[in-house]
Amino acid sequence: MSQTLPPPPPESPPAAPTGWSEPRPAAFPGPVAAESGYLKFRNEVLAGGASEHPEGDDLAGGPRAVFGLLVIVALLALIGIANPWALVFVLGLLVCIFLHEVGHFVTARWTGMKATQFFLFMGPKLWSFRRGETEYGIRALPLGAFVRIIGMNNLDDVDPADEPRAYRNKSYPRRMLVICAGSIMHMIIAISLLFGLYATKGVLESTDRVQITSVRAGDPAAEAGLLADDIILSFAGVTPVDSDEYVALVQSQQPGDVVPVVVERNGEVLTFEVGLGANPNTGDVFGKAYMGTGSGSEYVWTDLPLGTAVTRSVTDLGDAAWQAVGGVVKVFNPVSIFEHLVGTSDDLSSRPTTVVGVSRYSGFLGDQDGLAGIVALLAGVNVFVGLINLFPMLPFDGGHAAIATYERIRSRKGQPPYRADVGKMVPVAMTMMGLLAFMFLTGLYLDIVDPIGG
Repeated sequence: MSQTLPPPPPESPPAAPTGWSEPRPAAFPGPVAAESGYLKFRNEVLAGGASEHPEGDDLAGGPRAVFGLLVIVALLALIGIANPWALVFVLGLLVCIFLHEVGHFVTARWTGMKATQFFLFMGPKLWSFRRGETEYGIRALPLGAFVRIIGMNNLDDVDPADEPRAYRNKSYPRRMLVICAGSIMHMIIAISLLFGLYATKGVLESTDRVQITSVRAGDPAAEAGLLADDIILSFAGVTPVDSDEYVALVQSQQPGDVVPVVVERNGEVLTFEVGLGANPNTGDVFGKAYMGTGSGSEYVWTDLPLGTAVTRSVTDLGDAAWQAVGGVVKVFNPVSIFEHLVGTSDDLSSRPTTVVGVSRYSGFLGDQDGLAGIVALLAGVNVFVGLINLFPMLPFDGGHAAIATYERIRSRKGQPPYRADVGKMVPVAMTMMGLLAFMFLTGLYLDIVDPIGG
C-alpha cells in the first residue's frame, strides 16, 4: 500500500542531536542483551510497542501459535453464542484497531521511517512472518495493536546505519503526521460509518411520544402487564409529550389509586388498569405515587437526502467530538470513579467502562436497532478513542506529539536539533499507566456487577 504513494521529498541527513541523557553506543550491538522486566516494560511504554529488535528474533509459530489462535477463535465464538450482535461489534472494533495501526504504518513508510514490527494484540508472540524489513503477526493478549517505529526517543538504541530513518530524526511535520495518523484514521472511520448509516438508514430522531424503556419486575406496571417499548398514549386521560411530564403525571396521583393507562404495542392500542404503589426510593420521591417504569422519548428512523447525509456525517462528528471531550474529563475525575464504585452516581457519561461493558451493551443495542445500532456505536467509539489517544501524555500518541512539539520549540536554527530526555518522563508515564490500570479494573468491576443496559 505504501509503495503506491508518491515518495516524499528527500531530507538532508540529520545533524547530531543534542539533549541526550545517556551516552549513545559507538556501534549497534549484534546480539541484543535481554532486558530486565522493568526496562522492557519502560521501553515499550515510551516507544509505544515491543522493544525487541526483530532482526534477531525467531519468527513465531508452531503448536503454541495454533493453540493461542484457537483460544482467540473460541473466545470470539463464545461472544457470538452469547449475542451475535456483540460479536459483530467486537469484529468491527478489531478492524478499527487494525486500521489505526495501518495509519501509523503507511505514513511511517511514506515519510521514510523504518517500521520493524506490525502486530495485532499485545503480549507473547503467537504467529508471525517477515516481509522485507517488517515482521507482521498476532500476539496472545487481545488488548490492542502496535507498529514499532525505530528511534521513537533518546533511549531507543538504533543501528547507526538506520539512524537517518529513525522517527526522532525526521522533521517535525513528518513526526506529527505519523504520530497523529492513528487518530486521523479513527475520524475517517467515524465519518464513513455515519455516512453509510445516514445514506441507507437515515437518522434517529425523537418524537413527542413517551416510550417505556424498562419495567421493574414486581412493581405496579409489571403487575398490570405493561412492557418495555410500550408507547404511552395516555395516563389518567392525559397524553404526556416527554418523560418529565409522564413522571409528573404519575407523581400527581396518590399511592393506591387505580389509573387507566393506554399504550401502543406493535401497532395495537391496549388499555391497562394500574394500581399505583408508593415510591421506596430515598429523597424527594419517597412515598410518592410510583409505577416502576423507566421512560424516555420515542425515537424513529428518518430518511435523509444523500447531500444531507454527507454534511451531517461531518457536522455530527464535531458534536460527537465535543461530547467525547467532556466525557474524557468526567471519566478521568477520581471523584466520579468513587461515586460509581459506591453506587451514588448513575451518570453513564462519567462512568469508566471496558470493552466488556461496551460489547454487552452492543448486544442490547443490536437487539433493539439491528446493524444500524452497531454502526452508530462503532462511530461513537472511534471518535472517543481517536480523541483520548491524543491526550498529551505518554503512553498515548498525544504524548509523543507533545514531545515532538516541545523539541521543535526548543530547537534553534543553525544548531543541532534539540532532543528531550524522555528518561525524566518515566515517573509521569508510569503514574499514567497506574491510573489507566485502576480505571480499567474499576470499569471491569462495574461492567460485571452493574452492566450498562441492565
